[in-house]
Amino acid sequence: MNLSIRDETPGDVDAIARITEAAFANAPHASRTEHRIVDALREAGQLSVSLVALEGDELVGHVALSPVTLSSGDCGWYGLGPISVRPDRQGHGIGSALMVEAIERLKASHAAGCVLLGDPRYYARFGFSACARLVLPGVPAEYFQALPLAGALPAAEVGYHAAFAVGS
Repeated sequence: MNLSIRDETPGDVDAIARITEAAFANAPHASRTEHRIVDALREAGQLSVSLVALEGDELVGHVALSPVTLSSGDCGWYGLGPISVRPDRQGHGIGSALMVEAIERLKASHAAGCVLLGDPRYYARFGFSACARLVLPGVPAEYFQALPLAGALPAAEVGYHAAFAVGS
C-alpha cells in the first residue's frame, strides 16, 4: 500500500464529501449527514485539522478535528470525527493511519485532549477510553471516549459545534 496523508486542499472538498457519504451509508448509528457536518465545519471555520489519505493520487480517506467546549471552561480540547474511509478500502489500515496522524497533529499543537463518539473496541487501540469525568449528554457513556494529551482530565459536559446538528 502506497499511502500518504496530507492536509486537505480546496480541490479535495468534493471527494471528501463523496467518501464520507459512502463510508457512512450503511453504518449502524450513523446520521447520514456526516458529509454535511464536514462541510458545515469548514464553512464555519471550525475544521481545525482536515487530513486526507491518498493511495497514489487517489483520495481514499479523511479525518476531521474540530474544537469542542467544556462546561468547566477548560480549553484546548478537540473532537475527532467524522473519520471516513472509502468502503472498498476499509480494513486496510487507512483509518488507523489517519487516526495516528490526527493524534500526532494534536500533540504537536499542544492540545489538552481529544474526544470522540465511536466503538470502544476500535478506538482503545489509540488510547481512547470512556471516562466518567467527561460527558456528552444523551449519549451512552461507553461510546463517548477521551484521550487526554496534557494536564489533568477535567470534569465537564462536552459540547460539539452546531455543525454537528446539521440535518438532525
